[in-house]
Amino acid sequence: MTEFAIGIDGGGTNCRAAVTDRSGNVLGTGKAGAANILSDLENSLTHIIASARQALDNAGLDPGSIDRLPAVVGTAGANVGNYGKRLEELLPFAGGRVVTDATIALQGALGDADGIIGAFGTGSVYNARRDGKSWGIGGWGFVIGDQASGARLGRDLLERVLLAHDRILPPSPLTEKIVAEFGSDPERVVEFAHASKPKDFARYAPIVFEYAERGDAIAVEIVKTATNAIARSLDALLWPECPSICLLGGLSKAYHPWLEARHRALLAEPKGDALRGAVELAAKALQGRKEIAR
Repeated sequence: MTEFAIGIDGGGTNCRAAVTDRSGNVLGTGKAGAANILSDLENSLTHIIASARQALDNAGLDPGSIDRLPAVVGTAGANVGNYGKRLEELLPFAGGRVVTDATIALQGALGDADGIIGAFGTGSVYNARRDGKSWGIGGWGFVIGDQASGARLGRDLLERVLLAHDRILPPSPLTEKIVAEFGSDPERVVEFAHASKPKDFARYAPIVFEYAERGDAIAVEIVKTATNAIARSLDALLWPECPSICLLGGLSKAYHPWLEARHRALLAEPKGDALRGAVELAAKALQGRKEIAR
């Protein structure tokens, strides 16, 4: 009987893995590159496997035993088309289950309790659980979705850099700083945008918040647009007796002061992060429990 399993959080910036026992105790962890299967399925698979092997080694187990252990992999893009199924068929584990990043974020933040989560890292996604039933929205990728994500903040910033360069918008200290990084050449901005992955755009997110706190007009506009998107998404999930809202991911704390008061009043500290959720679901799989949703 298998005594160990692997939980994996396939994020848009990096992929994290942990080896767990039946009780959910983490025995070892590993980390590799980005694992957004929508933007790069092949490299995502490589990084998932690399992080799992590293976690096994860190736990004092044979990295070569990867094909003898079950795994739960949560990743962005698993909710789109057959991407999740394609990844599942390629995984080397002894039973690899692919779920959305929202599923592991929900489990990590709430455990088995009811409530709502919003996860904001390179991408963004929402999930809710009410009376034991879960459902999610968002997570469609930053080209046409992932509002309030790091990738969208960076993309929206570069759009405004070009608008300011063309004098369609008044420039701000932030747009002037960014365009200067590109040698004041808008064509270099365009070349960067066309060649970049979501994580490349997301690296601009911290500076957007930094300048928004200083009152930079364009930074404030970007953050307020993102916060309005968060409010609409939370309202689409809320019900009158909803006990709590948990925000997760690298950008979650930065959004707290910008949220509407009615949403801030429901904010609760997450019990754990998305990797913790993947670990809990992997432990449930070891226990033979079947309630793992995608």
